[in-house]
Amino acid sequence: MANDNIETLENELKQLIVDTLRLEDVEPGEIDVSEPLFFDGLGLDSLDALELGVAISKKYGIKLTNDPDENRKVFASVNAMAQYIVEQR
Repeated sequence: MANDNIETLENELKQLIVDTLRLEDVEPGEIDVSEPLFFDGLGLDSLDALELGVAISKKYGIKLTNDPDENRKVFASVNAMAQYIVEQR
């Protein structure tokens, strides 16, 4: 059952990414959960990370750290974000 919850959360996060960042050329289903979100992957930048961090904090009621290295791990992929949210709940 936990696997279903992670998959549901990953799908919610993909939709949140598209909606929050207004990605007109990307459908949520096109985002690979293990694909990097920054640089070579989805191509997000630091402003995108900030917007996404605020949206995730609001939607899931979690706090992100001020540690840039930790945040890089959290925002590495949709799967990494989902795992972090589950751990923080």
